[in-house]
Parts: sequence; C-alpha cells; structure tokens
Amino acid sequence: MPFLQELLISTPTLTLYEYGPWCTADRYVSIITLTTSSPHLGFHLIPRLSAVVPESCLLIVVGLLVGGLIKVIGEEPPVLDSQLFFLCLLPPIILDAGYFLPIRPFTENVGTILVFAVIGTLWNAFFMGGLLYALCQIESVGLSGVDLLACLLFGSIVSAVDPVAVLAVFEEIHINELVHILVFGESLLNDAVTVVLYNLFEEFSKVGTVTVLDVFLGVVCFFVVSLGGVLVGAIYGFLAAFTSRFTSHTRVIEPLFVFLYSYMAYLSSEMFHLSGIMALIACGVVMRPYVEANISHKSYTTIKYFLKMWSSVSETLIFIFLGVSTVAGPHAWNWTFVITTVILCLVSRVLGVIGLTFIINKFRIVKLTKKDQFIVAYGGLRGAIAFSLGYLLSNSHQMRNLFLTAIITVIFFTVFVQGMTIRPLVELLAVKKKKESKPSINEEIHTEFLDHLLTGVEGVCGHYGHYHWKEKLNRFNKTYVKRWLIAGENFKEPELIAFYRKMELKQAIMMVESGQLPSVLPSTISMQNIQPRAIPRVSKKREEEIRRILRANLQNNKQKVSYNKGIWLKLNMSHYLTVPANRESPRPGVRRVRFESGLSV
Repeated sequence: MPFLQELLISTPTLTLYEYGPWCTADRYVSIITLTTSSPHLGFHLIPRLSAVVPESCLLIVVGLLVGGLIKVIGEEPPVLDSQLFFLCLLPPIILDAGYFLPIRPFTENVGTILVFAVIGTLWNAFFMGGLLYALCQIESVGLSGVDLLACLLFGSIVSAVDPVAVLAVFEEIHINELVHILVFGESLLNDAVTVVLYNLFEEFSKVGTVTVLDVFLGVVCFFVVSLGGVLVGAIYGFLAAFTSRFTSHTRVIEPLFVFLYSYMAYLSSEMFHLSGIMALIACGVVMRPYVEANISHKSYTTIKYFLKMWSSVSETLIFIFLGVSTVAGPHAWNWTFVITTVILCLVSRVLGVIGLTFIINKFRIVKLTKKDQFIVAYGGLRGAIAFSLGYLLSNSHQMRNLFLTAIITVIFFTVFVQGMTIRPLVELLAVKKKKESKPSINEEIHTEFLDHLLTGVEGVCGHYGHYHWKEKLNRFNKTYVKRWLIAGENFKEPELIAFYRKMELKQAIMMVESGQLPSVLPSTISMQNIQPRAIPRVSKKREEEIRRILRANLQNNKQKVSYNKGIWLKLNMSHYLTVPANRESPRPGVRRVRFESGLSV
C-alpha cells in the first residue's frame, strides 16, 4: 500500500516537471488547433469569403496572429520542426492523395507528368541556381561569399511544386481533370528529384569538389531513390491486401491495417533514404482495389472519412505553423536576393512549362492548349516542404537565415498572390472546369467498352500500345494476383453474379416474412417464378455499389476474345470471309459481307 501511494503521488509530478517541454509543445498544439476551429468553420459558412480568399491564406493569417500573440505574452513561438512535418503532418496528406488517386487520368498522362516532374524540376533548380550565383557575384549585392553549390542547393529547395499547397488551392477552384492531374501529379512525383538534388548539393557543399563520377552516381541515386520508394510501397501494399483476406471475422480492425502498413511503408523508405512520398503513393494505389474487395462497407466508410479528417487536420496545422514560424524567425533580409528569387521562380516556371509542352504536344493526341499551359505554369505553388528542407540546413550554414527568409517570401507570394488570383483568371480565360456530377453508369459502361474495342483494334493492327498492355496487365491481375489477394468467395464468383444472388436472397426472405410466400428455404426460390413487389427507390449507397460492380465486371465473360494478331494471320480469310456474288445488295453500291458463323455486315 505505501508503494502504491508513493506511485500515485509521484506520477503527476513526474509528468508535469520532468517532461515539461513536451507538455508545453502539446499545450501550444492544442491552443493552435482550438484557435483554428472557428475560422475553419466560418470559412465554409461565409460564401463571399471562400470565393475570394483560399482557405490556406486564411490559415496562414491565423498562424501569424497566434504567433504574434505568443510573442506578445513573452513566450517563444514554436517553429515547424522538420521531424514533426515529415513524420507526422505530411504522411496523412500524401496517403489520402495516393489512396484516392484517380488511376485512369493518372495513367493516361503519366508520361507528361514525369516530364514535368523530372525534367521540369531539374530545369528550375539549375536555372535559378545559376542566375542567383551570377547575381551574388555583383559586389553591390553584398553576397560575394556565396558559392555556386550553395546557390544550386537553394535552387533545388524552391524548385519543387508543393502537393499540400496545390491540393489546398486546386480543390477550391474545381479546375478540369486534365490540368488538375498534371499539376498535382507533378507535385507528388517531383519529391524524388528534390530529395536527390538536396542531398547531393549538401554533400558537395561540404566536400567542395565535384567530379564526373559524382554526377554519374547522382543520376544512379535518383533512380534508386524513386524506384526504391515505389518498390517498398508496392510490397507493403500487397502485404496489406493479403492481410485483409483474413479479417472477415474481425471487421473492426480492417481500417487499422490500411493505416499501419501505409505508415510502415513511409518509415521504411525514409529509414533507407528512399522517397517516402513515392512509397506512400505506391502503397495506396496497390492496396486499394484488393482491400476494398475484402473489407466491409462500414470499414470502407471508416477509412475514407478518417483519411479525409486526418489529412484536413494535418493541412490546417501545416499552414498554421507556417504563419507561426514566420513570426518566430530568425530572418536575414536582402531585398535584391529575395525579390530576384520570387521573379526567377515565376520566369523559370513559365519557360519550363512552355518549352516542355512544345515537345510534349508532338506526342500527345489531346494537346495542351495555351490556357492549360498558363494554368499549369501559374499553379506551381510552393509550400511547407520547401520550408522544412530549408529548416534542415545546419545552423553553421552561413546563408541559412537568408535562405529561410527567401523561402518564406516565395511561399507567401505563391499562396497569397497566385492562390488568390488563380480563380479570377480561370473565370476570365473561361478555362474548362471539372464536371460536378459523376458520369452515369451508361457513360462508364461505354467508356469501358471503347477501351475493350481499342484493345482489339491494336491487336489486329499489331500495335502494342497503351490498351494492349493494359489488357495484359488486367489478365495477369485476374489470373494470378487476385487469386492470392482476394478472399476465396469473392474471387471464385464474379461480383455481378454474387450481388444478384445477394439481392435475390434478401428479397425472397422479405417476401417470406411478409407472408407472400410459403415458409421454405429462400435459396430454393427462383425469383423468376415470383411476382415481385414494386421496386423501391435505389439509395445512393446501393447505386455506388452497382456502379462499381458494373465497372469491374464489364466484359468479364468466361470465354474471352483473344486479340493476338497471330491468330488473325493464321485464319484463312478467303475461307472465313466470303462475298456472295449472286445476292442482291441491300442498297445500290453496297455489298454484303458474310462470315461463316452466320453474321453479316
């Protein structure tokens, strides 16, 4: 008993005094979260405010006010620590974006996205770094001690488009799907380039010399970081899908595995110095189709809304901390360097988009118009990733404070000026916006049918294009992968038939319970021999389920058509295709073509 009393008495003292800094940090986070709740709600309740000011701008202003209030009362405002950002705040936003990534638009434009993400980021980094180094050589600027590697390091930090800022602004203006996926996909995939350039230039700055071998190893490092992150994410995605096969008796833990494996993929990639963002995207994209086939609808709803809530809270805290960190400082101001940095960000972005689009349009069927190019260039927003990378610089770096001040200025300019003016510009230029209503089931079925038809056309022509490899991947997925990753009952029977049996059984039970049928086993009742009652109105939840099933099972017959060109070449066309001369044509000048199977064209 004395031991228990001593333990109970000493525990609060230990928590309050020995872990005082943690309590202080938690107190600031709690105050900031509570303070932002009211503006966050009021923003969506006042249409006039939300139509003019993006939510990210409002949150930064609130952060500035909170930071100023903390400084007025004599406390030191908290700074957006890099470990807090990369380990706690950034993963939920990337996981939400990767898990609900629109696969079809992304895969159709993946080539354009990679060009913007890789070549465009490299162009921005070297263009800005080289011109800033030339600026620093002017004696009147007062920065003659800055070398080329330091300027290239700074250029690599501010060159990347930020996914958090892009999400915050583009979701409010409802831009068309093509432009949105180009800018957002670029912001997700340029992480590998940014990480590699940042690490390379930081190491080169310490060494002082760069050889040809170092440049070659840097290129190899880029592929290792990017592809390694994708591989790690895919492995954890398959593990999450395989684990969800065995959760039918414990539905309550199904969402836990999705979050657990995703975060493990991110941490594993960061531990091996790979791209954690690429790992999260790959994990979300890989696991989603298999996990959703195994988990219950309630678990799917939990995953969806928890991810949305988690990412929204993280996004709010990021912009709030940006405002608070601006007040916290320290800052080193140089008018020439800061203003030139902002101008070069705009110029390099515009030149990069115009030059790359000129080349890309030569290979695209759907060309990027001048309006699309303008929105892509104007939507290259910078955000918290650039600030966190600048904050990671060692305190001994002579230009750290100046770099942080310039980074914050660029972030504020892109978020406030570009973010607030992009909506009026979209309206002024009459840029096509995203369709608010979802496509009908008829539209989705015809879209899938056209994909099926174009796959056959490619097979007949011998052109192994996008649709051919998509069909090969789908067949491999259905033949081998789903057998291991989807639960047995869901895999053996097509979803459309299983859903029909489920509805048939449910309606039969309801009719038995209402007394319309004799009390027999519902499974022996054929719904074809029953006069059904009036069909109730289909709910939105059921409509979404029917839509998903029809989309997944389109053209999913037991006997599939083979599109191998060799089969067509082996056929004796003169035997299978006949043009009878003794038949009258249905119209003058038109000859009927008859196949051996009896079909006529």
